[in-house]
Amino acid sequence: METPLAKTGKTPAFTLDSRQAWIRLVLALVIGSIGSVGMWSVVVVLPTVQGEFAATRGAASLAFTLAMLGFGLGGVVTGKLTDRFGIVAAIAAGIALIGLGYLGAGLSTSLWQFTAVHFLIGAGASATFGPLMAEASHWFERYRGLAVTIAASGNYVGGTIWPPLVNWGSSTIGWRATHILIGAFCVVSMTLVVLLLRAQMGGHAGTSHAAAPPPKIDLLPTNTLTALLSIASIACCVAMAMPQVHIVAYCGDLGYGAARGAEMLSLMLAFGIISRIGSGFLADRIGGIRTLLLGSVAQGAALLFYLFFDSLGSLYVISAMFGLFQGGIVPAYAIIVREAMPAREAATRVGIVIMASVLGMSFGGWISGVIFDATGSYAAAFVNGMAWNALNVAIMLMLLLRARRRGPRVAMA
Repeated sequence: METPLAKTGKTPAFTLDSRQAWIRLVLALVIGSIGSVGMWSVVVVLPTVQGEFAATRGAASLAFTLAMLGFGLGGVVTGKLTDRFGIVAAIAAGIALIGLGYLGAGLSTSLWQFTAVHFLIGAGASATFGPLMAEASHWFERYRGLAVTIAASGNYVGGTIWPPLVNWGSSTIGWRATHILIGAFCVVSMTLVVLLLRAQMGGHAGTSHAAAPPPKIDLLPTNTLTALLSIASIACCVAMAMPQVHIVAYCGDLGYGAARGAEMLSLMLAFGIISRIGSGFLADRIGGIRTLLLGSVAQGAALLFYLFFDSLGSLYVISAMFGLFQGGIVPAYAIIVREAMPAREAATRVGIVIMASVLGMSFGGWISGVIFDATGSYAAAFVNGMAWNALNVAIMLMLLLRARRRGPRVAMA
């Protein structure tokens, strides 16, 4: 049943799970798809930048690390902006940072400059992920899990579309010009879409959490649960980073070429979209904890396959499997936050957990490059990822068992 929210001034009452809510969600998906380029462009140009600046694989990977650090810290800041001033203000700040970051990347004359500006790129992209997931959770009740995962899917829609475009641009007009054009496109297109979102939200462009759906479960004290989810998030994302950050370079090392690696990354993220939408349906039925646990176990299995198969065909298949298995993991954290924590601080708490996830991604991307430099192959890096993944599984099992001991008060459906 649709639940009306209270009126604000002369603006008509907003209704949860309504047509207006779905329109907002579509606009959020578009914003996330464009802004997420900050997560993926550096992965595609990593081998080219490494060669131009005569750097090691580990040194070149630091640009991704800085982008992830910016993404993590930016997620907390833009989360606070969202809780206080609304999602429109947070995205506007992100647009400015993305534009500045890509302009700086295109004009950089040394590796340290290229690496440093990726902090701005990551910080700008952060506004299009965690805050959007938290905000979408306020627009829905019956379909909250599905809405959160659709909002999060912008990250993977962008990951499917952007890598081939960045690869094509880099090979035709050069990576510098490509970065400048990306920045200009993001500023113009995202500004137009966020203005449409603002018009849809009307008087609710500011935050209004009083009538948002309340928490569904009583699991742990808020700070304790945030800390545990953050540790679990770091662990799963160290594992997740190995294929996502290094698949292009891995294919180059195997002699298949960077273009094949970019195709595998796009395939991985395309199947990740399916995984994210499916995990939303699943979370609305069995809850965020069980959904996350299933995804984490499956992700570990996919990493194991990478250890034993490296033919071109098998890598395409495994990359698709990896995307299908892990795509719903990160959005599940946002679902757990909204299942167990109050709406008034949801964006900030989601931002903290997402910051932990990108710390895991940044560390995982960097340490995989370092392991490669030390061993000459990625085999040990895959094993390292599996070990971190096991830690994530253990934490989620602990939370699930605790939830069960509390009986019907914490029913996960």
